Amino acid sequence: MPGREDLPSTLRRSPEKAQRTWEKTHDSAVETYGEGERSHRTAFAAVKHQFEKVGDHWEPKGRKGPSDQQAAGGGPERRAPTAGGVDANATKDHLMSVARELDVPGRSSMNKPDLVKAIQKANDRATRKARGD
Repeated sequence: MPGREDLPSTLRRSPEKAQRTWEKTHDSAVETYGEGERSHRTAFAAVKHQFEKVGDHWEPKGRKGPSDQQAAGGGPERRAPTAGGVDANATKDHLMSVARELDVPGRSSMNKPDLVKAIQKANDRATRKARGD
């Protein structure tokens, strides 16, 4: 099946379990929906229930479950903004530790939504750098 060939670079730098989750879900979604964006979204949704994006890769979350309001709702229509792999439902303490790991400036004065946005930006920068963009 196409899962291994389509594996995003952020997942190639992630634990094997995250890769397997994406591949199996993607391959199943391709059988159901066909190749394309919907299969990729479905695979990422499965990854986001167990992993969160930290920098240029995915790390296991402390708890399983949706990572943001969009993931909790499901379905193809965007009813809520996605947090791009940041576990927006995590505690502020957890978000602060991720921000510390990513060396996000000004993190000590940020509220929870600001931390989510700042982590997402730091993740995007790290991913671009890892890809050589």
